[in-house]
Amino acid sequence: MRRIASEVQISAGPQEVWAVLTDFERFHEWNPFLVRAAGRAEPGQRLMLCFRLPKGGREMVFKPTVLTSEPGRLLRWRGRLGVPGVFDGLHSFELTANEGGTHVLQSETFTGALVPVTGSVIRQSQAGFGMLTDALKGRVEERAAN
Repeated sequence: MRRIASEVQISAGPQEVWAVLTDFERFHEWNPFLVRAAGRAEPGQRLMLCFRLPKGGREMVFKPTVLTSEPGRLLRWRGRLGVPGVFDGLHSFELTANEGGTHVLQSETFTGALVPVTGSVIRQSQAGFGMLTDALKGRVEERAAN
């Protein structure tokens, strides 16, 4: 098992953050890590997410299933490479109202037989997480200022 995370404080309320975070069709406008996305943030729905790793720029598409969607609070999905137990990722965005803004914690826990041999992908994903949370902050605060 391996866990990575990134967090940021955004000067806007949880509902404003949620609106940007779940507007998958617009990810290509601001998101440097999840560069294309489609679907609905509803439990049981399958998303289409295309991520681009930093350092190399290779894009990969995966189709996780939304497990939890609590508007303004929590979005969680599970993605898999092939069958369960090979390479699974449980991804979460936790939003917490904090000091007039929102604290965002993005994390993913990887499990499965391939985790020990995917160190470079996981390390690059960690960098991508930081890029995503920084870009989310910029996008939400820009919208809130207008």
